[in-house]
Amino acid sequence: MPTPLFFSDSAVAKVRELVEEEENPSLKLRVFVTGGGCSGFQYGFSFDDNQDEDDTAIEKGGAILLVDPMSYQYLVGATIDYQEGLQGSQFMVQNPNASSTCGCGSSFTI
Repeated sequence: MPTPLFFSDSAVAKVRELVEEEENPSLKLRVFVTGGGCSGFQYGFSFDDNQDEDDTAIEKGGAILLVDPMSYQYLVGATIDYQEGLQGSQFMVQNPNASSTCGCGSSFTI
């Protein structure tokens, strides 16, 4: 069985904060992989109140992370994190499957 995705404490806290602000307890953070970006694939994040039957759902601390089956294969073993820094605040993917990433950190190569 492949190693699942990991949901950092800071990402869980930010998701819970944003869900509370929206006053919609059914919202979940969705992470996905699409083609494109300067390295071949890129990460995307959105909030979704629908969970598809074939989505993988990771629940931690009252927050839920959703991943579709196509994206899951590229994210096995990755950590979804939230960081605040000089370049702003953002959800990030720390992906051990990526052989290279671009300077912005939002696209990668397998």
